[in-house]
Amino acid sequence: MRRQTGMGRVEGKVVIVTGAASGIGRQDALTLAREGARVTITDVNEEAGRAVAKEIGDAAMFVRHDVSDERNWNAVLAATEERFGRIHGLVNNAGVLLMASVEDTTLEQWRQVHRVNSDGYFLGCKHAVAAMKGGGGGSIVNMSSVAAFGLPFAAAYSSSKGSVAALTSSVAIHCRSAGYRIRCNSIHPDGVLTPMVLPMLGNPDPKTVGYDADPTTRFCDPGDVANLVLFLISDESRFISGAQIRITNAY
Repeated sequence: MRRQTGMGRVEGKVVIVTGAASGIGRQDALTLAREGARVTITDVNEEAGRAVAKEIGDAAMFVRHDVSDERNWNAVLAATEERFGRIHGLVNNAGVLLMASVEDTTLEQWRQVHRVNSDGYFLGCKHAVAAMKGGGGGSIVNMSSVAAFGLPFAAAYSSSKGSVAALTSSVAIHCRSAGYRIRCNSIHPDGVLTPMVLPMLGNPDPKTVGYDADPTTRFCDPGDVANLVLFLISDESRFISGAQIRITNAY
């Protein structure tokens, strides 16, 4: 992708986006790069992740990344700092979704969902704070969900996203108390038309079920989420921390 001329809202910032090979993460990376950021794209899907980095060009790099593995986090931070310099932002976006009630969820499934959605976000926050605190601060954006407030058909997912919301508050308060100038906020979308969600809807044409076609829909475009991510990474949101922001059409 040849960088389009934008307003440069995150010009010069270095941002890591996890789970950026597709869906919301991909759009986050494209939007941040368009507005001047240099982006490290991470994912377990190497082929798709490298394709996103190639689409962006010199302002992006791809690193294979299992967010639940602490050694992987060390490698991602080291590679980013070597290529782009100090880190200004982290978008914790990687996640897995399991559609199962509390009765139907096995302990193994419960642990796997939390391994990625909870442990992975904890590791991201821990390592991002360590990297940012000595360099003037930064912004962490954690992708939660309206599921954090409880969905009966997604017990493990709901629990993991509730964990993300609580972790976000804890990190925000800790960084403020320590004087780090590091902000941490969580985003809580309702339905988002991504490759993970569309099969559950019968693979409709996104244009037929999105907001432009139906103002009563629960489903937004990945770009609607990416616009909020852009704002929270930018200095425009410098006095917003610990917020739980819903992206929903009157949930």
